[in-house]
Amino acid sequence: MCPKYEAAAEILGKKWTGLIIRVLLAGPKRFKEIKEQIPEMSDKMLTDRMKELEQHSIIKRTVYPEMPVRIEYELSDKGHHLQPVIESIQKWGEEWL
Repeated sequence: MCPKYEAAAEILGKKWTGLIIRVLLAGPKRFKEIKEQIPEMSDKMLTDRMKELEQHSIIKRTVYPEMPVRIEYELSDKGHHLQPVIESIQKWGEEWL
């Protein structure tokens, strides 16, 4: 098996990861906005997945020094390149599930 394919499948195959990426394809979101669109996911799981995606440079976290502090998450260029993958999965799901 190709190690790069295996690594990509491991990242994208984790529960909730695809949904988070799909939500962020619509543009930058705050934590609570992502959570509202995926209500079945716990706060801890969302936090863990966001940290993983940030470590893989798939999402960017921007802190705005306001009162109160505002934090937004958005896809990086690397994350935006997943759009055709996410759209293909959506299309396959609509056709076959």
